[in-house]
Amino acid sequence: MKRSASAIWQGGLKDGKGSVSTESGVLAQTPYSFSTRFEGERGTNPEELIAAAHAGCFSMALSAELGKASLIPEAIRTHATLTMDRLEAGWTVTGIHLDVTAKIPSADPAKFDAAANAAKAGCPISRLLNTKITMTAALE
Repeated sequence: MKRSASAIWQGGLKDGKGSVSTESGVLAQTPYSFSTRFEGERGTNPEELIAAAHAGCFSMALSAELGKASLIPEAIRTHATLTMDRLEAGWTVTGIHLDVTAKIPSADPAKFDAAANAAKAGCPISRLLNTKITMTAALE
């Protein structure tokens, strides 16, 4: 399985503009800029997209783990908060906090905790965030 997305950036860092698009078309030339990334202007940014991906991935992973324990959730709500700090090396993602609530009739709290911990450790986005990164770069 492969998924793809693309980004275009035009101009300088602070006065430039960019857009991101996904293969599925859910995001199609969705704009982002320095101000949407660092100054709180309304719009998306790469870190917000990572948080959304992590929340979605974790919720599905938790559903899978609960299924292994014969627990079927009515609803799983995951809010991911990504923290980025300016370190000596530059802006760095320093953590993601997952705030999860699940509605599961007659759930055993110990089974839920075990499933949540397994999902946190095992969801592909959790594993991605601590992985080797490779790159191919070329000038046009």
